[in-house]
Amino acid sequence: MNRDTTMTKALWPSQTLARDGVLIVGASILVAIAAQVSIGQPVPISLQTLAILIVGFSLGANRGAAALMLYLGYGAAGLPVFANGMNGVAFVGPTAGFLVGFVGMAWAAGWAAERGIARGFFGTAIAALIISALLYVPGVAWPMGVAGAMGIEAGWVGLSADRIWAGFVAPFLLGDAIKAVLAALIVSGGWSLIRRRG
Repeated sequence: MNRDTTMTKALWPSQTLARDGVLIVGASILVAIAAQVSIGQPVPISLQTLAILIVGFSLGANRGAAALMLYLGYGAAGLPVFANGMNGVAFVGPTAGFLVGFVGMAWAAGWAAERGIARGFFGTAIAALIISALLYVPGVAWPMGVAGAMGIEAGWVGLSADRIWAGFVAPFLLGDAIKAVLAALIVSGGWSLIRRRG
């Protein structure tokens, strides 16, 4: 089996446009469902980013990014697919940077998979941790300044670094680590099944 492949390519070596379409739509629906599953209080953590990591690791960079663009399109069209049943209104809310960053997150996970980095447990876990950390770049940039530069006026725009840390980063770090481990277990388990099968 080639080292530079994804799970879907390993399962279906000959790709077709129809199969790609089904995989992309299915992956976008998986993310929409995972976004509605929240765990914990007072700041609930959804399974959305876990699903995004799995989508990218399984489908590869381009198909993973396409699935997330389709997912964002559902929300832009008014469907309540984002966390807590939100829709396109979230594109001007405090988490808009994370939403946009989801496309890059799926692409990065797919890139790691295509290079054989995300196949075993440890490689996948490390890749998932790094990719999850990179999601904070657009996620934090949005409330710290991008939203204000775009003319959005709200109480969360232009917050100080310590308030951004307390509200947008710190509550999610443990959840990100747990989701990275879960993604690694699922992906490495998937590869084990594929190896046994073939």
